[in-house]
Amino acid sequence: MTIAAESVPDSTAKLKRELKSAEARRRAMALALVAPLAIFLLLIFVVPIGALLTRAVQNPEVADALPKTGIALKDWDRKSPPADAAYAALAADLTIVSEGEAMGALARRLNTEIPGFRSLVAKTARAMPLADDQGKPLALTPAQTRAKLLELDDRWGDVTYWQAIAKNSSRTSPFYLLAALDHRQDAFGHIEATDPDEQIYVTVFIRTFVISAMVTVFALLLGYPLSYWIASLPERRANLVMVMVLIPFWTSILVRVAAWIVLLQTEGLINHGLMDLGIIKEPLALLFNRVGVYISMTHILLPFMILPLYSVMKSVPPTYQRAAVSLGSHPFAAFWRVYVPQTYPGIGAGALLVFILALGYYITPALLGGPNDQMVSYYVAYFTNVTINWGMACALGALLLLATLVLYAVYGRFTRPKVRVG
Repeated sequence: MTIAAESVPDSTAKLKRELKSAEARRRAMALALVAPLAIFLLLIFVVPIGALLTRAVQNPEVADALPKTGIALKDWDRKSPPADAAYAALAADLTIVSEGEAMGALARRLNTEIPGFRSLVAKTARAMPLADDQGKPLALTPAQTRAKLLELDDRWGDVTYWQAIAKNSSRTSPFYLLAALDHRQDAFGHIEATDPDEQIYVTVFIRTFVISAMVTVFALLLGYPLSYWIASLPERRANLVMVMVLIPFWTSILVRVAAWIVLLQTEGLINHGLMDLGIIKEPLALLFNRVGVYISMTHILLPFMILPLYSVMKSVPPTYQRAAVSLGSHPFAAFWRVYVPQTYPGIGAGALLVFILALGYYITPALLGGPNDQMVSYYVAYFTNVTINWGMACALGALLLLATLVLYAVYGRFTRPKVRVG
């Protein structure tokens, strides 16, 4: 009896150890299966987005090219002319930077602050090091260096040029994020709105959201009845129709946009058909305007609305609607009050998916829209490929990403199931 009593705790402890070991092996196996996907997402998705967000606040051009000048201007009040030591530090920095690749980046960055700063920096850098008439470098005091720089170009006596250098002496700055919101920092670091003639990006963001919202509405108006019809078909016919809906996924977006150009142009098939039917007397302007953008984007994104709606509608029992009608409800009232509320998850998922995809569209507005139809992605591509302004491109992309995350959070907040207590 004593041996049997002592063996019971040992057996229980052994069983617990085996269960913990089996659970640990199960978790390790699950982690090993998920690890490749997690690493892939980390390298392809998380790291690039992190680099994008970081680049949006980086401001290394002035700090890298003019380190001594930044230190000399650290305690400057930005009101009175800088001390002679700042002129000496500027001459020393430009002597070094004139022989490197940082010169172009420095000139471009300062030129965004004050037009014409590029020529001033280039002119001064070419004169470095300061030398006499025979070309021999001069050993000058800070006061003499200041006199030489003012003699070279009197713009160095203007406080605004020094304010631009002092304001950008830090390696991080909200300059690009503020510029993407039509704001800027003044000489003392205070945030203010840019001049009305220079404000463009807030309008572009509003236009982007309006176009995306309208495309979402059009896709919902077309996709809901189509999804309802497909869900009411026998399974074999429904599968055939869904294949036809999915066919555009196998066609390049560029090919589909080119097809819409053929259809929507003045001499296109749509205008010819409407004129042959006597509906219109003159061709309609359907291309290079907002109409063409709406038509093409709705056509391209319509399957993303149909798929969530169809999956939800397929799970709604048709008996609910028939029961409401049998109890005296009007068929339309039964549809609107019984059937439609059960499809809200599909409407929300489809609308969110279409809206987020529409926010980042570039090719369709660029080819089918006019100058006033371009969205944020157009300017991201412009700053990336044309002006090589990575900071501005990343700032616009970061704000677009933030808007997408906010929309997703709002959607998750309203679709979260409510838990009732009691």
